[in-house]
Amino acid sequence: MPLPPVWVRRLIFAPFVVLLAIGLLTTLPVWLLLALAASPLVPGHLRVPRLVFLAIVYVVWDAAALVALAALWVASGFGWRIRGPAFQRAHYVLTGKFLGVLFWLARWSLHLTVDVVGTDPDTAIPGRPEIVVSRHAGPGDSFILIHGLVNWFDREPRIVLKATLQWDPAVDVLLNRLPSRFIMPGRAAPGRKSLEDEVGELAVGLDENDAFVIFPEGGNFTPRRKVRAIEWLRSRGLFDEATRAAKLRNLLPPKPGGLSAAIDAAPDAGVIFVAHTGLDRMVTVADVWRELPMDKQLIMRFWSVEPEDVPAGEEERVAWLYDWWARIDAWIEENRPAVRPLGTDWTARRRSQEPSEL
Repeated sequence: MPLPPVWVRRLIFAPFVVLLAIGLLTTLPVWLLLALAASPLVPGHLRVPRLVFLAIVYVVWDAAALVALAALWVASGFGWRIRGPAFQRAHYVLTGKFLGVLFWLARWSLHLTVDVVGTDPDTAIPGRPEIVVSRHAGPGDSFILIHGLVNWFDREPRIVLKATLQWDPAVDVLLNRLPSRFIMPGRAAPGRKSLEDEVGELAVGLDENDAFVIFPEGGNFTPRRKVRAIEWLRSRGLFDEATRAAKLRNLLPPKPGGLSAAIDAAPDAGVIFVAHTGLDRMVTVADVWRELPMDKQLIMRFWSVEPEDVPAGEEERVAWLYDWWARIDAWIEENRPAVRPLGTDWTARRRSQEPSEL
């Protein structure tokens, strides 16, 4: 479905979300009573109330973010200085606050812990920009990763993400004000820049606290998507890549063009690969319903690569990326999330850092 024009998203979608949030809040007791009444009819511990709570929380969170973003727009002179350094920083601070609240509420309602292991942006070389290369496993992984970069590591992310995420009004407004690129799948239209050019431009000028975030798979893993991706590689004569992709059990084959463009545009940046387990099946509302209550321990794993260890040649860089993807795939297979007994501490914590394995 094509994305509506900006004026529709700003003047219709955004106000609708705010009005919807007001309506949900004023009728909250009714929704909670209905959810509790339906709970005994559905298997799972408080599955219906949890899902209703999460849905209402997200709508209210989205609406509150829109109100705060509107206030920043007015304070900037009705958009005049919205892209100036002070207001860009204000938007990153706002991002951290709102993601922190969302993360706390989701963690509480889903009964989760999140452990971070490996060489993360804190323990990599301080004062150096980083290119963060993550697996793709639904919107939940993106929220947690950006939350971690902003709130745990004090980084300012520049993100490459799907254009369809602009259906969410708060994400739409916020990330169109910050350095980011919304990418449409497929080839660029005639006369427009290629996707690689757009990604490369976004990576130009990274400073010491920036984190360039990219998801080389381009979408969530499904067996059908994996088959289609392998067929696409074979149709273009990339038989070695197709063979390696067929061995992946949890990931789609990576698309190296965008990452390579970012590395070329920011040669002094380190590269951090990110893997995580626990949110793989949390893609649709049906997935959330099936997984509730989660009561799981999620693990987020970081590996750091020094700039001088990144291959310079195109073929070597593609092989290097596939090597990392095989390593990440094996790590995911070995670190399936454990189900924790109810009543254990759900506070997110950091494991003691492990030395880099490189």
